[in-house]
Amino acid sequence: MDPGEQPDRRDLLARLDSTPAFDVAIIGGGATGLGVAVDAAARGFSVALLDRDDFASGTSSRATKLVHGGVRYLAQGHVGLVREALRERTNLLANAPHLVRPLPFLIPMYGLRGRIIDRAFYGAGLRVYDALAAGHALGFTAWLGRSDLVAAAPGVRHDRLVGGLRYLDAQFDDARLAVALARTAIALGAVVVNHCGVVSLRRDAGGRVAGVVAEDRETGRQREVVARCVVNAAGVWVDDVRGMDEPGVDHLLSPSQGAHVVVDRDVFPSASALLVPRTADGRVLFAVPWHGKVILGTTDTPRSDLPREPRPFAAEVNFILTEAARYLQHPPTREDVRSAWAGLRPLVKPAAGGRETRRISREHACVVSPRGLVTVTGGKWTTYRAMAEDVLARCFAAGILPARPAGVTRTLRLVGAPDIGGVGMSAVPGLHLYGTEADAVAALPGADEEILPGLTAAMVRFAARREYARTVADVLARRSRWLFLDAARATDAAARVAAILADERGGTFDAAAAVAEFRRLAAGYVLPP
Repeated sequence: MDPGEQPDRRDLLARLDSTPAFDVAIIGGGATGLGVAVDAAARGFSVALLDRDDFASGTSSRATKLVHGGVRYLAQGHVGLVREALRERTNLLANAPHLVRPLPFLIPMYGLRGRIIDRAFYGAGLRVYDALAAGHALGFTAWLGRSDLVAAAPGVRHDRLVGGLRYLDAQFDDARLAVALARTAIALGAVVVNHCGVVSLRRDAGGRVAGVVAEDRETGRQREVVARCVVNAAGVWVDDVRGMDEPGVDHLLSPSQGAHVVVDRDVFPSASALLVPRTADGRVLFAVPWHGKVILGTTDTPRSDLPREPRPFAAEVNFILTEAARYLQHPPTREDVRSAWAGLRPLVKPAAGGRETRRISREHACVVSPRGLVTVTGGKWTTYRAMAEDVLARCFAAGILPARPAGVTRTLRLVGAPDIGGVGMSAVPGLHLYGTEADAVAALPGADEEILPGLTAAMVRFAARREYARTVADVLARRSRWLFLDAARATDAAARVAAILADERGGTFDAAAAVAEFRRLAAGYVLPP
């Protein structure tokens, strides 16, 4: 899809003011909200989406970067969820090949238990996984002997290693996929605005939800947005929005925090990801190569407070490093950590009982309140498109929107998607992440000025001109991923990025204040000694 000359933020705000009423207003610019915006706009509905921060600035930029069917969900009996995710993995690989790529996964096994029990148990599970993938399989599970596994996973611990299993899944750049979704929705006619948060709900004469009141965080100006359907896709904050509709309403979510640490590639210099299927807390541990670094994680810690910038707890960091040390030849230490970050998962509460968060399904929930507010939460990145279809189906069933045929986004290629067979996502950051827009980026001033590996001055200009980046964090955390890769290096680059943004945005942008704000943010991604 060629977005052409997309409107800038000022134009989008003007359209927000001049449109008498939208069909759909969406609260939240994460994976779920953006998916609904694309689906609704593709079906011909008029759409407005508003996010108080940047696209994917919450949970949706803090994933483990995997597009997967969810092998561990098989053990919970969620076969339907796995089958759906595997289908959606295929769709993502086809519709955004510049941001999604196949990735081999290795499960190392040790000692007699590994040779007999683990090989049989996990091998059987992965064969079921292969079978569920059917025509969507990327490859088939294979047993690797000790020497083959060592060759495929240099850096893995050798003592008592007997071999391991290899299977295929995929990985992606979550924040850049979110930006592609936002721009795709805009290209389809939607009004999508970041840094403009919903502060209250609007009601009609009968008391039903009929729009929102939004505040532009850059100017403080408030706007009424009239809409026949309001979708609450605020991630872990959906219960706050539900409280605007029904004060005192029971919460839907049981949030959980997942922490990650990032280390240099020499800690685990493999082109494959490492998966440890059972850690001390019952979760899986990943070592995932990503943009030239390695992500280690993740944890599962229940959390009732919902900070906008969650930080990993000391116990989480220690847990990840301790568990990784059991499987890597050179155990990572705190000094090896280049960035440490956490995300809050919007896990839907079980219908009864109090199951631990690691055992709560990643299936989503979609509910319609008595006053017509549509709330969607839960789920995961891989199934964002299917979730969006489900949301619209619920709107149709509730009589909030007129029904229109589904399936329009199944083959909808996102902004920047190259032709099949074109250059796909690489293991390191660079121009390839822009797909068909790479030439447009390279034509901008500063194409030869590298700020950080894989980030040029031209890319910062493109982020400001075409990708709706407004702050230094928008650039260094989400258009580029350097805050998540190496917080110290990102901090060093902040002043140069701010200077380019000031040049692009004009006199209203305070570069010194922007740098100070980013440095305060980045300090939370650096581990104290």
